[in-house]
Amino acid sequence: MRYSRYLMPTTKETPSDAEVVSHRLMLRAGLLRKVASGIYNYMPAGLRVLRKVERILREEMDGAGALEVLMPAVVPSELWKESGRWDAYGKELLRFKDRADREFCLGPTHEEVVTDLVRREVRSYRQLPLTLYQIQDKFRDEIRPRFGLMRGREFFMKDAYSFDTDEEGAAESYKKMYDAYCRIFRRMGLDFRAVEADTGSIGGSSSHEFMVIADSGEDAIVSCVSCSYGANVEKAECIPCSAAIPGATKGMPRKVPTPGKRTVEEVSAFLAIDPATLIKTLLFETSVGDVAVLVSGAHEVNEIKVKNHLGAEYVRLAGEVRVREMTGAPSGFAGPVGLSVRTIADHSVRSIASGATGANEKDAHLVDVVPGRDFLPEGYADLRVVREGDPCPRCGGALRFSRGIEVGHVFRLGTKYSEAMRAVFLDEGGKERVAVMGCYGIGVGRTAAAAIEQNHDDDGIVWPISIAPFEVAVIPVNVKQADVTAAAERVAADLDARGVEVFFDDREERPGIKFKDADLTGIPVRITLGEKNVAAGFGEIRDRKTGETLRIPLPEVADEAFALVGKKKAECAP
Repeated sequence: MRYSRYLMPTTKETPSDAEVVSHRLMLRAGLLRKVASGIYNYMPAGLRVLRKVERILREEMDGAGALEVLMPAVVPSELWKESGRWDAYGKELLRFKDRADREFCLGPTHEEVVTDLVRREVRSYRQLPLTLYQIQDKFRDEIRPRFGLMRGREFFMKDAYSFDTDEEGAAESYKKMYDAYCRIFRRMGLDFRAVEADTGSIGGSSSHEFMVIADSGEDAIVSCVSCSYGANVEKAECIPCSAAIPGATKGMPRKVPTPGKRTVEEVSAFLAIDPATLIKTLLFETSVGDVAVLVSGAHEVNEIKVKNHLGAEYVRLAGEVRVREMTGAPSGFAGPVGLSVRTIADHSVRSIASGATGANEKDAHLVDVVPGRDFLPEGYADLRVVREGDPCPRCGGALRFSRGIEVGHVFRLGTKYSEAMRAVFLDEGGKERVAVMGCYGIGVGRTAAAAIEQNHDDDGIVWPISIAPFEVAVIPVNVKQADVTAAAERVAADLDARGVEVFFDDREERPGIKFKDADLTGIPVRITLGEKNVAAGFGEIRDRKTGETLRIPLPEVADEAFALVGKKKAECAP
């Protein structure tokens, strides 16, 4: 491909509305152009990147036994109403009516459509297991589109759906997809982690997020320094604390004035106690009623864990008025002693032999409070946020935090959709049974953007070769010099004949501009043919990632470049 015949308009200026590296560089490198908020034109080089991501996805999905289909972007409301998500999904679902006043939506995901397809076509256990996938344009009406392809409204996604006869088969399908995802991201040259995650609005019994490690990542993830355990902060498990060893008999709780002291820091400092011995009481309004949640003052309550423990549809902190109604006191003075609200406690409370807590009275706290004697929660559970250095729930090693960008998510859905929509089959005995499902998604553009967030420097993008728009840039420094241009043409033709993707910069531009554009666009290998070097019988090969430059005899330039391309491809092997 010749630059003079290509549309890749690079710019020096950083767009004012681009907040993250990937967004800035994709605009500057001429890969994207904005149409509207969260909606983009994909320029030729940007589309080449997406197509390479898609090719890897297809090869691995096909290799795992999945069958490709293509479902409609426009979905009738009836299917979403069958699953119960039409009203539950929220404003991110773009709804509209056609000329016959029928309701539709633009599908952000396709659980309903694929379930409808399978229930119409699958009749017998002999047709299962079945995994279908598509790579398709989707739309989610984000309240605040930002970060370019990281959080756009219109986006490409690979979504797959498995159907099995039972949970054992569903677990096997899940494992196949999990392994395929690991191969996919390794082939893209990405440093990633598969972490346990909450199932959220998709539903199901378990899930894993695939996170590309990057300092700019929106999500905090937890991993073990000693084993492969990983989870996002919402899901990360805490090992239960040991129950406190009974000590000397304490007197009954004593009320202590604490004027204006509400926070853990204020109360513990005023009472001169360790914050870990303060029993923090938070009041929540939930779909299953009001609930008080207890946790040690050294920790924070994890609302997702509370929601899952209660089996609630929603959990939200009670407002000031509701707190007063439940406790008779302002926020900051709630406590479990004498509280007539359903109460659950984190395991950290069990380790408190004697502590302090709110007195359910303004400007007052209780001390010498003994859990199990002065109050008894209905149960103890893992309800807190994990902390750096906490022991790993799998091996006991230390947990660490890092930042990640979610690029893929796999779910074990169970029968949430198949039961609601009657996706059934006949088993060996002729009995009707509900199919067990799994769901597996990867954001195509988001993965490309995440690759940039992880692979860039001050000069621009540093693409992994497997998803780079081109593999080699050939730059004749001065195209008016016939011998320079002829040498560059020979090298480019040689590499092209070997199947290497060559981008030939035949512009009449200054060398510095050509070099800067090659670095900005991130092409992995650069071959430079200059007047003096060519006259001396040499050319230069530069590795974009390492910056290493080699001066090679002209007859060997194509061979050396081909070998470097092969080495880089081997680094992206699954």
